Amino acid sequence: MLTKEKVYEQLNTILDPELAVGLVDLGLIYDVSLAPVQTETGERIHIHVLMTLTTPGCPLAGMFDQMIKDGLADLPGIDPLQDISVELTFDPPWVLDMMNPETRARLGL
Repeated sequence: MLTKEKVYEQLNTILDPELAVGLVDLGLIYDVSLAPVQTETGERIHIHVLMTLTTPGCPLAGMFDQMIKDGLADLPGIDPLQDISVELTFDPPWVLDMMNPETRARLGL
């Protein structure tokens, strides 16, 4: 059974391209929601990821949607083209305090 915890674990294996830190440890993932969706072939689970970026002008912003879909594609029963949506928000804006303390220390921040 797919759980939010499993999705968070998988999201943290996806590394920020500039910092090589997991998206969860970096504090970029604000929320994950799972919702059943009825289709012609039966019930599926839709994953919605609410996230931010370190800055609104991040030059790599366009990459994150595909990175997350690719990173979650191995979850059982998930079709990344149908079952995953990624929403960017800048409310609240990301700050260093959102980062995992161990990650901040490792990065010397």
